[in-house]
Amino acid sequence: MTEPLSTSLSVAVLLPCYNEETTIAGVVAGFREALPGARIVVFDNNSTDLTALRARSAGAQVVRVPHQGKGNVVRRMFADIDADIYVMADGDGTYAPEDAPLLINTLMTEHADMAVGTRRGVGDDAGRAGHAFGNRLFNALYHRLFGRDFTDIFSGYRAFTRRYVKSFPAVSAGFEIETEMSVHASMLKLPVVEIALDYGRRPEGSASKLSTYGDGLRILWMFAMLMKETQPIRFFGAISAVCLIASLVLMAPVLAEYFATGLVPRMPTWVLSMALMMMSMLFAIAGLVLDSVARGRAEQKRMVYLSYPPLRSETVKLRTGGATKPRAA
Repeated sequence: MTEPLSTSLSVAVLLPCYNEETTIAGVVAGFREALPGARIVVFDNNSTDLTALRARSAGAQVVRVPHQGKGNVVRRMFADIDADIYVMADGDGTYAPEDAPLLINTLMTEHADMAVGTRRGVGDDAGRAGHAFGNRLFNALYHRLFGRDFTDIFSGYRAFTRRYVKSFPAVSAGFEIETEMSVHASMLKLPVVEIALDYGRRPEGSASKLSTYGDGLRILWMFAMLMKETQPIRFFGAISAVCLIASLVLMAPVLAEYFATGLVPRMPTWVLSMALMMMSMLFAIAGLVLDSVARGRAEQKRMVYLSYPPLRSETVKLRTGGATKPRAA
C-alpha cells in the first residue's frame, strides 16, 4: 500500500483522546504501520478509563493534558511537539490510519500548509443525522463569512507543515478548534488542499463526546468572535446598521407629527431614537478603528508564518496505492 518515508524530515502523529480505551490501541498500531518512522503521541485529556495505558502499550508516547477540551489539547500539542510534518487525527477509529501517507503526499505535492481529509459519508449513519445537518449549516455559514476555502471545516483528520503549526495562535478551548484552524488559513490566505477520505463508524462500546446543541452554540459563538477579531468592520457595521434602522423607524412617526403639529408629545420615543442613532455612529467608528487594528494583527501573524522556512516537496518520496485525486481548495 505504502512505502516508508525516505526523508530526513520528521513526522509527528498527534492524537487527542478522551476515554478511548476501546479504540486507541488499534489507532496507534495503524499509524505505526502506515508511517513507520513517525513519532506517535497520544494526548490524554483527563481520561477516566485505560486510554493512556492502552496507548502506551501500543507503542505511543502519552502526554497528559489537565485542561479539559480539544482546543486546550491542540494548543498544548502544537506548542510542545517539534516536527516538520504534523498529522492530527482522532483516537476513536473513525479516520483510517492508512490514509495518512496520502494526506501527507497531498500536502507536499500541492505545496500546501494544511491538507484536510474531508469526511466522505459523514451523514450515512442515521445516528449522525443531527451532526450532518449541523455540518452542512455551519459550512454554508463559513462560506458566507470567511470564504470558500473549505467544504468540511469540522474534519479532525489534517496534515500540517511546521510553519502553519507554529504560527497558529489556538485560542479555542473545545471542539470549535477546527473552525479556528480554518479561519486562520482563510484570513492569511495560506495554501490549503482538501482530499475526500472515508469516514468510519465508532465501534460498539465507544461513545461520542459531541453535544449537538451545546457544541453547536459554542461554534456559533466562535464564529461571532472570529468575525469580530478578523472582520470588525463587517461585525460592527452590521450592529451599526441595525441600530440605525431601529432609530429611523422610531424617529419617523415623531418627525411626521412634529411637522404636522409643531409638537413632540412622544418625547421618550424621540430620546430613544436619538440614543440609537448615537449608538449606530459609535459602532461604525469602532468598526473602522478596529479594522486597522485587525489588519495590523494579520500582518504580524503573516510575518510569524513567513519566519519559518517552507517545506520542500522534493525531499519527500511517498508512493500510495489507489490514491484519490486531491481537490485543491
